Amino acid sequence: MSAKYIIPCLSYKDAKKSIEWLCDAFGFEKHQMFVEEDGIVSHAELKLGNIMIMIGSQQHNGLYKKLTNHPQDMGGYETQSPYIVIDDIDEHYERAKKHGAKIAIDLKGEDYGGQNYSCFDIEGHLWNFGSYDPWIAASVA
Repeated sequence: MSAKYIIPCLSYKDAKKSIEWLCDAFGFEKHQMFVEEDGIVSHAELKLGNIMIMIGSQQHNGLYKKLTNHPQDMGGYETQSPYIVIDDIDEHYERAKKHGAKIAIDLKGEDYGGQNYSCFDIEGHLWNFGSYDPWIAASVA
């Protein structure tokens, strides 16, 4: 069995505003958006280089809503958070800070290689960005 991709899916209370912020702060670009008549984002796809995330409004009445919670409804906690490999981590870190990302773990070097940082977006989702790429790092036996 093989898999082709993993695409994180996130829900936002104000998906339209969050999509704009994710594009400004993290460098995502809109790929596709499906907005209902009442303005609710039923499905959106954002790209950053060769990766993609999918976003929907928490108010959307789909079946997925019954399976997930927003961090603001769970005391600010996440049960998962994406790690995204970035070419110029210093530039990305400064861009995120400039647009108001709340830094949870400052940019720092790691013993296993590269640098990374963690931050919260405008609705409290935790994101991790780093220069360490486990696909090209030396294997540890």
